[in-house]
Amino acid sequence: MAVSGHGAGPRRRRGLWALTTLTAVLVACSSGTSGQQEGSEEGSGSNEQASDGTGATTLATGFDVPWGLVVLDDGQALVSERDTAQVFRQPPGGERELVTVVPGVQPGGEGGLLGLAVPPGEDGSVFLAYITTEQDNRVVEVDTSGADPDEEPSVRVVFDGIPKAGNHNGGRIAYGPDDYLYVTTGDASDGASAQDPDSLGGKILRVTAEGDPAPDNPDPDSPVWSLGHRNVQGLDWDSEGRMWASEFGQNDLDEVNQITPGSNYGWPECEGPCDQDGFTDPILTWATSDASPSGLTVGPDGDIYVAALRGESLWHVPMNQDGELGEAERLLQGDFGRLRSVVVSPDDQLWVLTNNTARGDPDDGDDRLLEVPLPTD
Repeated sequence: MAVSGHGAGPRRRRGLWALTTLTAVLVACSSGTSGQQEGSEEGSGSNEQASDGTGATTLATGFDVPWGLVVLDDGQALVSERDTAQVFRQPPGGERELVTVVPGVQPGGEGGLLGLAVPPGEDGSVFLAYITTEQDNRVVEVDTSGADPDEEPSVRVVFDGIPKAGNHNGGRIAYGPDDYLYVTTGDASDGASAQDPDSLGGKILRVTAEGDPAPDNPDPDSPVWSLGHRNVQGLDWDSEGRMWASEFGQNDLDEVNQITPGSNYGWPECEGPCDQDGFTDPILTWATSDASPSGLTVGPDGDIYVAALRGESLWHVPMNQDGELGEAERLLQGDFGRLRSVVVSPDDQLWVLTNNTARGDPDDGDDRLLEVPLPTD
């Protein structure tokens, strides 16, 4: 079995919209926690707006290891770059604007400036960022209102002390339907931490704007919402309020999980489904060679979309109103290389960030922001 990682796949092809299907493994038993850990995952440039035979439209080019992607109410996007610590405001097809360089970021391996989130009601001049520092991973609030991009912004630490490492830093942050902040963390290459309720590693956290445990957390004195995770980098909610997360496996199976408060998702006791009491099985799994799932969004059609790095695909997972998942469909297979983030666009399509400039096989113009139409029957 291939080692789960984020290494470059074969040279990608340009061509017709790739719609191959894979029968996703639905709660098929597999464990085995021995073996190698996954390898390290892994500038402003010209912008273009052009469509090719895949149906995708290139909205912007020239990003350097982009990671976080947030759609603003005015139809623009905020994009973070992991290693430069820069945040850009990107209008579709227009010239992007440097918003700021986030201070205190120390990139290395999979760490750096990772996920972004904009508080409800804000226009993007104030945003939250998940960053790797010299000491730890942390969430900070960055206020750029009234500041020149060359000036250091005002920064407030919201939550710190999350373990850091070269691998498995998590990094996705998002506001839930309850307006509390959810933070995904990795096990920082220490699998045992995922089962330790007192460790912040290998968890999904739920906190207030001040970084305190949110009301009604499973343990009212703890920020931990769920545990037993290896490295969660995708997070979203459906219209019924159900929470979904994508998670990197090790040697065998990557996962999509439905997250419920206080549940334990098994790592490192299990990779994929567990035949043990006390653990919650994933709803869907892939072979690690087909996915290495990073960003996840629930589309305007109610289906799940997952951006895959090693699998170099956008996975479309149909979902009915009861939360039951159908057969996964592989979009953009090999067409644009590694895919990092996916969000719903202002016109109810999908925006996708590629991620080839760190570990992939970059083409001219990489990395890029794409608009991808929803699949049709």
